[in-house]
Amino acid sequence: MSPDALIAHFVGASALILVAAHAGGWLARRVRQPYIVGQLTAGIALGPSLLGALAPAAYDALFPAEIGPALTGFAQFALVVFLFAVGYELDLKLLGDRARTAVTVALASFAVPMAVGTGCALLFQDWLHGVGMPRDLSPAMVVFLGVALSITAVPVLTAIVRENGLAPTVPGVVAVSAAGLLDVIGWTVLAGALMDSGAHEGPAWPWRAAIAVGFVLLMLLCARPLLRRLLWNARVEPSLRLALLIGFALGSAWVTHTLGLHVIFGALLAGIVVPREKDGTLDPELVRPLHDVGSLLLPFFFVVSGRSVVLDGIDGTGWITLVVVTVLAVVTKVGSGTVAARLGGLDRDDARTVGVLLSARGLTELIALNAGLQAGLLSTPLYTVLVFMALATTLFTQPLLYLVARLAERDARRAGHRAAPGPRDAPPPAPRPGPQDEPRPDDRVSEPG
Repeated sequence: MSPDALIAHFVGASALILVAAHAGGWLARRVRQPYIVGQLTAGIALGPSLLGALAPAAYDALFPAEIGPALTGFAQFALVVFLFAVGYELDLKLLGDRARTAVTVALASFAVPMAVGTGCALLFQDWLHGVGMPRDLSPAMVVFLGVALSITAVPVLTAIVRENGLAPTVPGVVAVSAAGLLDVIGWTVLAGALMDSGAHEGPAWPWRAAIAVGFVLLMLLCARPLLRRLLWNARVEPSLRLALLIGFALGSAWVTHTLGLHVIFGALLAGIVVPREKDGTLDPELVRPLHDVGSLLLPFFFVVSGRSVVLDGIDGTGWITLVVVTVLAVVTKVGSGTVAARLGGLDRDDARTVGVLLSARGLTELIALNAGLQAGLLSTPLYTVLVFMALATTLFTQPLLYLVARLAERDARRAGHRAAPGPRDAPPPAPRPGPQDEPRPDDRVSEPG
C-alpha cells in the first residue's frame, strides 16, 4: 500500500472511530449509563467480532493491518494524556474527617477481591487452561488476575457520583476517597506484576525495580519544585505550559516503558508530581484542555482494545468463566465495601451505596487488561472474558444504585409503620375530663411516630 493510500485509510478510519464512539457515548447517556459504556461498546462493534464478522470486506478496507501501528500510537498517546489528567486530579486530601473510614473501605475492597482472584487462579488452573492460559501459571499471572478483580474505575465512579447527586453526601465522599486510595494500591501492585512478567528484554527485574524506585523518588522530590519554578513562577503562557507538560508526561511514560513497565505508570506519576495552584486547587487552564484532548482521542484506545476482543474464541468454558468472574467481581466488591463502610460508622443504606459504587470497573480495568495482554499475562480468550466483565460491572452499577434506593425507601416505610400505634398498641381511653381537666388554648396535640 502506498503512503498516500495508507494516510487516506487512516483518515477514513479515524472519522468512523470518532463518530461511532461519541454516538455510542451519547446513546449510553440517554439510557442513564456512563459515557464510557457506549464508547467501549462502539469500539467492540468496530472490531473483528461484529463488523469483521458481518462485513469482513468492509472491515478489511476500513482497518487494514498497515494502519494498526498508527491506531495503537494514537491510543497510547490518548492513554498518556488521560492518565496524566487522572494523576493531576488525584487528591487524597478529600479524605478529611472520613479518612479512617475511607482507608478501611479501600483496604478491604482491594484485599478481598485480590485474595479471591489469586485464590481462584491457583485452585482452577486447569479450568483457566480451557480459556487459553498456560497450565502452570506464573506468579505474575496469578497476581495480575487478582488485580483484575480488585480494580475500581475512579473516572467512571466520579461521573456516576456526580450524575446521581451523591457528590456532597457521605457515601459519595467516602467512595471517591476510597477509590483514589485503591488507585494507588492497585497501580503499585500492577507495576510489580508487569515488572516480574518476564516480557521485557534487558536487565533482570531486581535491577529494573531499583532503577524504577530511584526514578519515582527523583520525580517526587525534584520534579514538582522544578516545574513550579520553570512553568508557574515564570508566568508561561497557558498553551505553552500545556504543551511542555504533555511532553513531560510523554517523557515519563517513555522511561517507565523502558524499565519494563507500561506507559500508563509514567503518565500517572507525571500527573501526580505536577504542582497545583498556591491555594491547592487545580489549574482550570490545564484541566480543561487535558479533558478535551483525552475525550477526543480515547475512542482510539477503545477501538484498539475492541480489536483484541474475539468472540469466536470463546466456547462454553469461556461463557461460564464470564458468568463466574462477573458474579465474583460484583459480590466481592459490593460485599467488602459495604461491610467495611458499615464498620467505619456508616448506616446500612450509605454502606450499601459505597459498596455498589466501588464495583464499577470501566476504563481503568480496560487499561490494566490491555497492559496485561501486551505483557503476555493474559490469553486472548481470557482477555475477552475480562473485558466483558468490566463492561457488565459498569452496566450493573446504576441499576444496583436504584435497587439500594428502593431498599432504603422500603426500610423507611417499615420503620414508619412500626412507629405508628396499631390497634393492639392503642393507648387506653382517657378518663372523661372534669371541669379542672378542660384543655387550655396553649395545649399541643402530638402526632404518633
